[in-house]
Amino acid sequence: MYAALLYDRNGLDGPGGSWCAARDAPRASEISTARRACYGPLVPFDAILGQSAAIATITRALERRRVHHAYRFEGPEGVGKELAAMAFAQALVCTDAGAEEAGAPGGSSGAADTRFGCGSCGACRRAVTMTATEPVVPLHPDVVLVGRGVYPPELIGGKKEASEISVEQIRRVVLSRTGYGPHEGRAQVFVIRAADELSVGAANALLKTLEEPPANTYFVLLTAVAEALLDTIRSRTLPIRFAPLSDDVLTRILRKNGVDEARIEAAIAGADGSARAALDATDPELTGQREAFVTGLFECLHAPDLGAAVRFAEAVGAERASVAVGLRAVAVTFANFARQDVVKSPSDAERGAVSYGLVLDALDALERNGAGALTLMNLIASLRAGRQARPGSPPRIVVTRR
Repeated sequence: MYAALLYDRNGLDGPGGSWCAARDAPRASEISTARRACYGPLVPFDAILGQSAAIATITRALERRRVHHAYRFEGPEGVGKELAAMAFAQALVCTDAGAEEAGAPGGSSGAADTRFGCGSCGACRRAVTMTATEPVVPLHPDVVLVGRGVYPPELIGGKKEASEISVEQIRRVVLSRTGYGPHEGRAQVFVIRAADELSVGAANALLKTLEEPPANTYFVLLTAVAEALLDTIRSRTLPIRFAPLSDDVLTRILRKNGVDEARIEAAIAGADGSARAALDATDPELTGQREAFVTGLFECLHAPDLGAAVRFAEAVGAERASVAVGLRAVAVTFANFARQDVVKSPSDAERGAVSYGLVLDALDALERNGAGALTLMNLIASLRAGRQARPGSPPRIVVTRR
């Protein structure tokens, strides 16, 4: 799972420089380290679309010099959390003299200027320029990226991080640096991708530092599933909520990426407010993968027993990100069925609506760190039970939604 928002495949949608992120290879993989990003020379806060409340909270703290030492940016994937975190980090490490005089760490050149980072000093540029080789992290030594799969095993104790951020990564990447303070003197910023993937050991290792951080040391935890974090982590971080993006914002992003007008409505329908999901829906390679997933799942529904479902879940359930992409496509399919049948066959429309709800339940379970294969098996069993029931009867097996 990666948190960088693909506002634009070629550049940032907004004033002040360009930002881009290459697609994963393969795109659906959660742990691919083929991800590359370039944010620069400036990430302006006012170019982060559809998040006025969240951005106002961040910029107000900077303007008033009341920056909390640990933030939790929470909200759906693909809505701008990581982009905001990089803008925040850039503001904190900026060394422009005028910015320092203006007020907050990183400063502001004027009341109407919400960029904060100057975008021209060496610190600003290196804060948002990623390395060309593994691990892919910011060039600035005081802007530190943490996340599952970011660092090769040999750098973090030799074990591959298959499903969580290891305690070794926290010890070697975070705790080994916090004791020395900022390398270049202004601030040290740790950005933790998908913080809900912290192992219990890793989360516990962070607690003391989050509670009593060294001077000029800041943390930004990014998460789509805040409730999956330990209570002790949540209590030590200040939440800032990022909302799903509106259809108007998604339309603007898709148009800027050159998506054909005829495909925009369908892409938005299954995006659930996520720019990344909307862009994924227009990707030809991912379209083939989604169609294969939908076809495979429907074959399981028509199979004489659950044997096909077991084989299907084992084949595609290893990567939670891949399962999430497929389930969103299944949800759109059921929603379309329900809309088409609402007049000519209300009972079929009802089944489609119930099935749509069950898929949303499965996505919800997946987001709460549910295993991909098990989530798929539960969903298929629920859908099969629902197909066998009479209209108006609830399915016999239900995946509980929070």
